[in-house]
Amino acid sequence: MSASYVALSGGVGGAKLALGLCDVLDDPARLTIVANTGDDFEHLGLKVCPDLDTLTYTLAGLANPETGWGRAGESGAFMEALGALGGETWFFLGDKDLAIHVERTRRLRAGESLSAVTAALCARLGIQAHIVPMSDDPVPTVVETPEGPLAFQHYFVRERCRPKALGFRHEGADKARASSAFLDALATPDLGAVIICPSNPYISIDPILAVPGVRAALTACEAPVIAVSPIIGGQAVKGPTAKMMAERGIAPSAAAIAEHYDGLIDGLVLDEADSHGHDDDRAHGRSRLSPVPCSRLPRESA
Repeated sequence: MSASYVALSGGVGGAKLALGLCDVLDDPARLTIVANTGDDFEHLGLKVCPDLDTLTYTLAGLANPETGWGRAGESGAFMEALGALGGETWFFLGDKDLAIHVERTRRLRAGESLSAVTAALCARLGIQAHIVPMSDDPVPTVVETPEGPLAFQHYFVRERCRPKALGFRHEGADKARASSAFLDALATPDLGAVIICPSNPYISIDPILAVPGVRAALTACEAPVIAVSPIIGGQAVKGPTAKMMAERGIAPSAAAIAEHYDGLIDGLVLDEADSHGHDDDRAHGRSRLSPVPCSRLPRESA
């Protein structure tokens, strides 16, 4: 029996690794990608799920190659018309991109779960891997700043990550339930590995881990849990990870990522640029640091 795999992912960085995993697997249907939904929010009356959408567009071959998010060949006639009417334009919704938000919102209001809607949309786009939300319940991320708490998209997009990030809250996590597809994937007897993508640990992976039962399920599964470091040479592969670490008094490094996931992961993949001072497979708590050149990761997956 062929092994199956689970990947925990945020947006752009995780989506690239997920695409690489699909490329190297004989059957992409053996891969379940669990998407962070802490970024989800309602905007202009529409349910927007940025990380789910980035994964969907990337695996469907529709992603904008220049940004990594949104759709290729996008246009902004809607946003231009909205701005002319005095509407909010700080969060860009492209003309093609609008379709997925409108259809998702319609189906959710008709009573379908986020898991069911996501599966249906992926099937329509010909995606073979299974993209599933971490939960069908809302778990919005809130960023604590010196000016007060900010909803994640207000911090990330409207304020462009300018405020100092003092901490993070995952509201509603204590009442949320992991999606059944997520838990089923972890419980399958042929599970070969769980991969934590090189996504931001605080705002992409921690929301997934905050859902009750997830940490216990990961610890209990017999398959190895392997994280891929989002830090190379003290810099983030993508996004504000290094900035957030520095603002919390943590030196951005692969070792700090291993420490963050200590007790959860069995290994950490890091770039050779970060191997100085670490012997190959050197134990670090429960995890092991394993340097590899990121050029060997499939299809720009770093």
